[in-house]
Amino acid sequence: MIKRNIRSVHMLLFFLIVPVLFLSAQEELFQKLTDLPAIVSVEALESNHFPEKYVVRVEQPLDHQAPEKGSFNQRVVISHRGFDRPTVMVTEGYGGSYALSPNYQDELSVLFNTNIVFVEHRYFLESTPEPLDWQYLTAQNSAYDLHHVNGLLKTIYPGKWISTGISKGGQTATLYRAFFPDDVDISVPYVAPLNRAIEDPRHLSFLEKVGTKAERKRIKEFQIEVLKRKADMLPLLEEYNEKKQLTYRISPEEVLDYAVLEYPFALWQWGTSVNTIPSLDSDDKTLFEHLLTVSGPDYFSEQQSIASFFVQAARELGYYPYDTKPFRKYLTIPSAGGYLEQLMLPEGVAPVTFSDQLYQKIMNFLENNDPKMIFIYGEYDPWSATRVPDLKGKKNLQIYIEPKGSHRARIRTMPDATQKKIIDQINSWLEE
Repeated sequence: MIKRNIRSVHMLLFFLIVPVLFLSAQEELFQKLTDLPAIVSVEALESNHFPEKYVVRVEQPLDHQAPEKGSFNQRVVISHRGFDRPTVMVTEGYGGSYALSPNYQDELSVLFNTNIVFVEHRYFLESTPEPLDWQYLTAQNSAYDLHHVNGLLKTIYPGKWISTGISKGGQTATLYRAFFPDDVDISVPYVAPLNRAIEDPRHLSFLEKVGTKAERKRIKEFQIEVLKRKADMLPLLEEYNEKKQLTYRISPEEVLDYAVLEYPFALWQWGTSVNTIPSLDSDDKTLFEHLLTVSGPDYFSEQQSIASFFVQAARELGYYPYDTKPFRKYLTIPSAGGYLEQLMLPEGVAPVTFSDQLYQKIMNFLENNDPKMIFIYGEYDPWSATRVPDLKGKKNLQIYIEPKGSHRARIRTMPDATQKKIIDQINSWLEE
């Protein structure tokens, strides 16, 4: 009886003390965040994978070279595993709403049991300055944003840091490393292009060789068939636009032209099987619905939501051209040259001049250094046409290409032996 009472007391103390310890641990992180300079707000979030998660707003200068010009708040999502764990810094290239989800994880955080510091890119969603002044949307300012966040949170997470991002986020991770080589220990950019022109011709050369000759022929025949039936496709396009409430700067005929020209790039980018292309004798609706699935016209509409990306592409990041030669007799547009400026840029931005200074800065950094960087690409992804090139004499800088992979290429999609090699390499670096 006495033993049972003692055990009851022990159990009571356990249930009283453990919640206090848990709460105090949470309060420690919360307090650390609120004590940091430039942190405007801290809000707790739910997570199914991390014991603690917060969304914080960090005050950032509009222009890091001239802070007196004003500031804006940048959204940062912090998923916490432990103060002694490595930290993955996700250098998102766009908006970051998806990181708020309780189910959000990053591939590297799963593989290496890390914290996550997820940084929404300036000029996207809640990280958009008001009023909107496009002159401050530069690669340099975005790199300094990340540098500021990194400097703040390294006081909380002193361990190893890995920067990573996908697509434009991979570009951001790459340029961030070029501007601030010592901020992080490791970088893992996924499917990150390195364009050197607003319409980099290497993309066209890639599309002329990707896949098999029979696959490329089938793609081109589909494009031509849709253009041949333009008069029959236009009512379907108008019905689609009315349903989606889409408007454009150009005529419906020109919209259809651009959707058809975009088709091969989009198909290979997202790994759509050529076998899904309907037969050429299919009815109009079948052909049109397949075009919508692969290359929707909304991409060229005034309602598209990534105008900030197109500003950066036109100025510094570069983009890709369209091949109009095989389709000239069917096209309404006289030329596709300059389409980014004509169709995609928000009001008040054009005219623009592309500068290759960012390309040169990144290439100079990669050529003259050997940073711990692992680049992931998909063999069939058109963005890999302008991938980081193989550079001789590099031990740490490594490039892995998923066979027949698309823009969805990740470590987990690589062959087993390649996955192991990448994971072992990163673990080795983390243990140094």
